[in-house]
Amino acid sequence: MNPSPCQQPIVLRLLFFSVLRDITGSAELRWELPAQSTLGDLQSALEQRWPQLVAWRPTMLMAVNCRYEKSGALLLDGAEVAFMPPVQGG
Repeated sequence: MNPSPCQQPIVLRLLFFSVLRDITGSAELRWELPAQSTLGDLQSALEQRWPQLVAWRPTMLMAVNCRYEKSGALLLDGAEVAFMPPVQGG
């Protein structure tokens, strides 16, 4: 994906919960991506930075602005993206 030179990157607020917070070392991060990026693009970028996240991809829950989304969802500037491991009962 090659954005137009006039397109500004989008800035996202990322939230990590439970073991995903442990992997990234932070509960909240600010992240920039090219305009027209998808949730899957964001996942790939995060997995490059933290390869341990790859193992969580099949079961990781993702929400954009408090709404569960799939990897094809288009991200908009200012979005809040939450990453959660699957819920386990006891």
